[in-house]
Amino acid sequence: MAARGCGGVWRRARQRGVVGPGPGPGPSPRGQRAVVCNARGGAVPAGKSGVAPWIPVVGLEIHAQISSNSKLFSGSQVQFAAPPNSLVSFFDASLPGTLPVLNRRCVEAAVMTGLALNCRINKKSMFDRKHYFYADLPAGYQITQQRVPIAVNGSLSYSLCIDNKMSQMVTKTVRIKQIQLEQDSGKSLHDDTRSQTLVDLNRAGVGLMEVVMEPDMCCGEEAAAAVRELQLILQTLGSSQAVMAEGQLRVDANISVHHPGEPYGVRTEVKNINSIRFLAKAVDYEIQRQIEELENGGTILNETRAFDSKLGCTVPMRDKEGKRDYRFMPEPNLPPLILYDAKSLPANLNHQQVINIDWIQERLPDLPSVKREKLVEQYGILPEHSFALSNEDGLAEFFESVVKQTQMKPKKVIGWILNHLLSYLKQHSLTVKESPVSSFLLADLLNLLEKKEISSTAAKQVLAELWKGEGKTPLEIVKEQKLELLQDQKELEQICQAVIDGQENEVIMMVPG
Repeated sequence: MAARGCGGVWRRARQRGVVGPGPGPGPSPRGQRAVVCNARGGAVPAGKSGVAPWIPVVGLEIHAQISSNSKLFSGSQVQFAAPPNSLVSFFDASLPGTLPVLNRRCVEAAVMTGLALNCRINKKSMFDRKHYFYADLPAGYQITQQRVPIAVNGSLSYSLCIDNKMSQMVTKTVRIKQIQLEQDSGKSLHDDTRSQTLVDLNRAGVGLMEVVMEPDMCCGEEAAAAVRELQLILQTLGSSQAVMAEGQLRVDANISVHHPGEPYGVRTEVKNINSIRFLAKAVDYEIQRQIEELENGGTILNETRAFDSKLGCTVPMRDKEGKRDYRFMPEPNLPPLILYDAKSLPANLNHQQVINIDWIQERLPDLPSVKREKLVEQYGILPEHSFALSNEDGLAEFFESVVKQTQMKPKKVIGWILNHLLSYLKQHSLTVKESPVSSFLLADLLNLLEKKEISSTAAKQVLAELWKGEGKTPLEIVKEQKLELLQDQKELEQICQAVIDGQENEVIMMVPG
């Protein structure tokens, strides 16, 4: 059923395109023409009905796993891919009589993230119970912050390419409604062959930050760019490792479409997207699906959907729950969370037992946007190159290390790193830290090139040899393979003469007359 439904939309999508406001073209799921975002703004062309244009609206809820050694309310260890149910405390299993104890590290991480996202930190926040039944939620409720979250009213700036050109970029801003602390649930493992479901509670109780973004975006590319910038910020802060492949960053996308001047349409929520590329595809597909449905006389259901990455489409999961379904109530076992700043901090309190917002603010590292500006100013590289460096974990530091060790100008170094080293890394699915070519070796190679001891072609050959990780230096490889450039004119003349002498017949044939 899901495959047939997707195919219908794909077939209709091939016949016409849908264009929306915003920046740059979004990805195309399987033959479907992309939702195009125009960074310069402008109206959305009318659909096949010809009545009025459509405006897509996209809001995001992002769950980031807090980087902490223990869970949010228990002392259980946090570890990815541990044996099932090996990291479960009595509280995690919701045994009677167990009580939550708040993890200080998780609170500090949430405050740090809120400050980095320009939020107002609430000095008094509250915990609530959100009731729903899943087999992997032992208590039957989740402890969260629905009424008074830890941080509110922030913003996130992100950049996109215009017309898919890295040299033309535009900066946009999405409002942050709130950041709240909450527990993660366990994990259900479905065994289709035995028709049974197994439950792993290792993840139950792990601390999460839910970042709720206002519906200020309009296409998959905008959503993907905003999440990528947030991911870089979290990794820079160290508040979350934000590795999507390990479920440390999961995105729920709320999507609707409407005509200009009309209220927002009925929204659908696409749950648990675990890839930035899939996020862009899911959002664009869902926008297309809703427009197709409305223009064919149908209605949009307020439902929860999932993105099937193999089929390239969204599929229904269940009806969307409302606040009444969750039966929110104050968490009786946790008092209000009180934070302080320098002005409100009582003199008689032990400073190590409270959380000082100003103290955390003073220790914030440079955020990715600031790092990019510094790279451009300090090394004279292009802005788009600074984005390329910051988008790969550790690549900016690698670049700076090479620049310090080589005589080559930074503008030339950046070309070697982005065009050659980075392509090697992506080809072999390696991170910068896993690169067999260290910054020292690359700098050594570039020094040989800068001194004109080898040619650019020879330098590429040496880099390929360095990639094998055999422990040889660039100079050793150059000598072994005789790749040096000849500087002595007499030696060069002798070589040429030797070649001529060895090919007497050919030389005679070429002599005129």
